[in-house]
Amino acid sequence: MQRYFLSRILQSILLLFGVLFLVFFMVRITGDPAALMMPRTASPEQIEAFREAMGFNRPLIVQFVDFVRGVMVGDFGNSLHFKTPALPLVLERLPATLQLATAAMLMAMLVGIPLGLIGGLNPGSIMDSLARGLALLGQSVPNFWLALILISFFAVKLGWFPSFGRDEWKSVVLPAFALGLSTMGQLARLTRSSTLEIRSEDFVRTAYSKGLHPRTIYAKHIFRNVAIPLVSVIAVQFGYMLGGSIYIEFIFSWPGIGQLLQQAIGWRDFPLVQAIAVFTSLAVLALNLLTDVAYVLIDPRIRYGIR
Repeated sequence: MQRYFLSRILQSILLLFGVLFLVFFMVRITGDPAALMMPRTASPEQIEAFREAMGFNRPLIVQFVDFVRGVMVGDFGNSLHFKTPALPLVLERLPATLQLATAAMLMAMLVGIPLGLIGGLNPGSIMDSLARGLALLGQSVPNFWLALILISFFAVKLGWFPSFGRDEWKSVVLPAFALGLSTMGQLARLTRSSTLEIRSEDFVRTAYSKGLHPRTIYAKHIFRNVAIPLVSVIAVQFGYMLGGSIYIEFIFSWPGIGQLLQQAIGWRDFPLVQAIAVFTSLAVLALNLLTDVAYVLIDPRIRYGIR
């Protein structure tokens, strides 16, 4: 088991360096970073002075090494717009994004998993039709379009929920549902298909033949095996919600990392963009490590290297 975890940690470190490489060079392959960051009205002398101040006139390998060193100590440079260190600005917006992503994931899990489980245990039933309909709806409806429809109907027409901002608990309902519907559909589809597959396995039929209570079979034999692929989907989708909720946060004026990223791109604040990109990548890598730990706890075969 130690070898298993060590290999996953080594993979995460290699992926981290790959992310740093991409983040660093993506700014530079689009052109002169000094010209991109400066206003369009800046003179050549101002651009050259900015290039000198930022160190863009040094060799790329030297700039990359300095960038990696700064990341290791949490130094991403100063935001060009706020004139303050970039990382504290990201951490300041983190609670709002965590609140939105957690609410969206809870909605998706509380609806998608039970619905898919019931549908898989009762194929052809009304609940099975609902599970398939939810899966189709979640995969086909764009979340930004859904957000606009939710605002138009529930906020403007009915007045049940606020249309923007982060104030009371009601303000999180609409953006969380818009963000979580796609994951809700994925969980319903995956749970249903996995349940249909596992309920026909030999060990499930053997459990029935032994006279075990159906609830025991559902909990220990069916759902435990269904949970293995669900863990991976939940971790990946939660990472997407942390780093990919830019449209939802922008539409609902939610003061999170996604909205900050949209503003930083508009301001050409590349140090802040780099800080957000690296931070969200680290969050996804950490979620992947936690997923590997959850795999070992759910399926002991992984602990002993059994395929």
